[in-house]
Amino acid sequence: MSHVTSAVTEQEDRRTVRRARYAVAAVFAVHGAVTGSFATRVPWIQDHTSLGTGQLGFALAFTAFGASCAMPLAGRISHRFGSRTALRGLIALWTLALVLPSLAPNLYTLCLAMFVYGATAGTADVAMNALGVEVEHRLDKSIMSGLHGMWSAGALIGSAAGTLAAHLGSDARLHFALASATLTLLGVLACGWVLDVQPAEDEEPPPRFALPPRSALLIGAVGFCAVFAEGASLDWSAVFLRDRLDSSAGLAAASTTGFMLTMAVARIAGDSVVNRFGAVRTVRAGGVLAVLGGMLIVIARHPAVAMTGFALMGLGIAVVVPLCFAAAGHSGPNPSQAIAGVATITYTSGLIAPSLIGGVAQATSLVVSFCLVTALACGLAVFAGVLGGGRRTSSAVSPRVAAVPDRQP
Repeated sequence: MSHVTSAVTEQEDRRTVRRARYAVAAVFAVHGAVTGSFATRVPWIQDHTSLGTGQLGFALAFTAFGASCAMPLAGRISHRFGSRTALRGLIALWTLALVLPSLAPNLYTLCLAMFVYGATAGTADVAMNALGVEVEHRLDKSIMSGLHGMWSAGALIGSAAGTLAAHLGSDARLHFALASATLTLLGVLACGWVLDVQPAEDEEPPPRFALPPRSALLIGAVGFCAVFAEGASLDWSAVFLRDRLDSSAGLAAASTTGFMLTMAVARIAGDSVVNRFGAVRTVRAGGVLAVLGGMLIVIARHPAVAMTGFALMGLGIAVVVPLCFAAAGHSGPNPSQAIAGVATITYTSGLIAPSLIGGVAQATSLVVSFCLVTALACGLAVFAGVLGGGRRTSSAVSPRVAAVPDRQP
């Protein structure tokens, strides 16, 4: 009888984890939809605030600056409230923060809005990635690329809606308000089925700030290159087509959509590719594609060439960040700290990218800026070998963490 009971319990646990996988995938999609919605309306925000290229880059830098400042708090929030309640609150704050940039009338208010926007984005990002790694470990197979693929799919949907809104000449304040309300509802509902991981009673809260462990530094360097290219393409592709190639607002926004489309497709297919060829060869091949895409962007004299370049850039860098998180989670005895370290490094890249691209463009041109992006993309092929570490085994699960059975919202 005990064997039957054990089998039933194990089957229920598998169903719980599978359901949690779909739930956290939905949260990834909601998170991505916010980013996609915002990215396509950057030209509108620039016009609304009457900012130059360098000023816009300075304001956009506050997104990653806010994220980098707030990310260390995510662990303490999850420790205090449990992973499910924490993620529900953090994702709601992030979706609601979407409206803030459209309400900013000038540079100073836009910087403040982007700081809050980034802070809520970063904490929600850390919480959902930590749950994704936990689900991946319990399933004992690669799912992180697919989860990030859902993020890209959400970003694609958000950017497609943004492209339509830009084409119709819609006010971004109305667009963001409708998107925010819809995504808040979807995110809160999806969080009802994620794993509710609770700390043991005697577990100490994580530190507010901690240096990344040594194992995370090289992994983070690879992620740094990918996130720099991703942030530059997301925030500046529409501006590049509009200002450099005199494209319409709708076509400029469509370049962002194309970039997100290739990232979504590559990430959704990424787990099977990684399982077949390995993380190292996958990232090296992606680096070659990203460099090719960057070269097309630099030499582009027609919107179609630039859009193809952004698409190849998206295809090349798509699986790098999820593989960095997975490698960090399997890199040592303290996977949570390693994941946080990689997240900090990649968000630092996001902090640098917008302002550096804008500053270089102000001093020279956007073409020179994307020469820098292309040079960093070479780092993916050069340093891909650091992602070849082994996976954690089941015995490596921290005994201090207990999961509360799923409950309906």
